[in-house]
Amino acid sequence: MSTASSYLTVAGLGVDVVYKDIKNLHISVYPPVGRVRVAAPERTDEDTIRLAIVQRLSWIKRQREQLQEAERQSIREMLSGETHYVWGQRYQLDVSRTSGHYSVERKGKTLWVVTPEGTDVDGRRSALDRWYRREVKNAVPALLEKWQPIVGVEVDKVVVRRMKTKWGTCIARSRTIWLNPELAKKNPRCLDYIVVHELTHLLERGHGERFVALMNEFMPDWRTRRDELNEAPLAQETWT
Repeated sequence: MSTASSYLTVAGLGVDVVYKDIKNLHISVYPPVGRVRVAAPERTDEDTIRLAIVQRLSWIKRQREQLQEAERQSIREMLSGETHYVWGQRYQLDVSRTSGHYSVERKGKTLWVVTPEGTDVDGRRSALDRWYRREVKNAVPALLEKWQPIVGVEVDKVVVRRMKTKWGTCIARSRTIWLNPELAKKNPRCLDYIVVHELTHLLERGHGERFVALMNEFMPDWRTRRDELNEAPLAQETWT
């Protein structure tokens, strides 16, 4: 089955379009951020795709709202026994240990969050969030060393910062890429993909044919990684 891809913006929504050897057009909305994906028959023109999206707009919005509601319901209370994810692996949280300083440690299948005695839920959550941020920061240098020569670009700065609707973004004028610390919860292949995606934006700002061709060259399995990222378990905490 042959496939090709493009990217559209319709009614303010970013839409991934994948052309396949199929008979009917399908629209899907993926967690965790409500990514919209259209699988369209080969040779379907752009106007037909845009019209289909507009006609299903109310349904798409309902799906996105349900995903956002699911995220709100998935807020963790940072209590021992909860399940949390680190680099795609499940861990059982344990907050029973106290210390004069904050620390997070993985041991076996347990994720220890150690805080000063009397630390409340928000304090424990903040400690874990800072640790996720450091995990991503620590992983970035090796990925840049690997991928910058392949893509043929160099960034001046990498920022790890929470974003409500994006895993990463590129600011071409300052040669800066931003990465979401939520990536530390996903399989490392997903961070790999986002780094290459954002580096490629230094060569091509949009998501059109040239961008897709470049991604195919640099990372032939990028679509698999992208889908793996967007179909991974929902975030454990509310994004701020």
